[in-house]
Amino acid sequence: MDEKKIEQQIITGLTEYFEQSDLAKESIFVLGCSSSEVLGGKIGKQSSKEIGQLIVSTVHTLMKSKGIYLAVQACEHLNRALVVEKRVAQLRNLEIVSVVPTLHAGGAAALAAYERFTEPVMVEKITGEGGMDIGDTAIGMHVKHVQVPVRTTIKEIGQAHTTYLKSRPKLIGGSRALYD
Repeated sequence: MDEKKIEQQIITGLTEYFEQSDLAKESIFVLGCSSSEVLGGKIGKQSSKEIGQLIVSTVHTLMKSKGIYLAVQACEHLNRALVVEKRVAQLRNLEIVSVVPTLHAGGAAALAAYERFTEPVMVEKITGEGGMDIGDTAIGMHVKHVQVPVRTTIKEIGQAHTTYLKSRPKLIGGSRALYD
């Protein structure tokens, strides 16, 4: 797998994402990632610690430069709990759960985040303002309603299908209502 190509795909995809979204500082960006899918395998069957580290490192660096918090979703074996910095959990009043991700129970990206973050903790659920799903890991449950897909030229990272989401406030009130 060409690591430089994966890194460039992430940078290009997220650059295009930020051109189309208005994620504010201190927003939460959810990353879901199957390193197995990136490598062309079936989700959960070919986890790669190196690919997880590369992806998390690249995304984390970009988010930090924008003042956006990163939450990395673990796999279904941890009920899709997320790794965040302890400070984020405290700021958002998130319930911390007791588990440590591993390569085969949590996945490569969650493990990479847990090892990279300053004070990592796991939380069971979160409401982020946007996100990136690499390999169809189902991040939608962790992104605020209403979710809006963001189209970029990057449709795949490695061999994994990629989806980007932003959110907007709900439109309520019906035909008499006015919206910004």
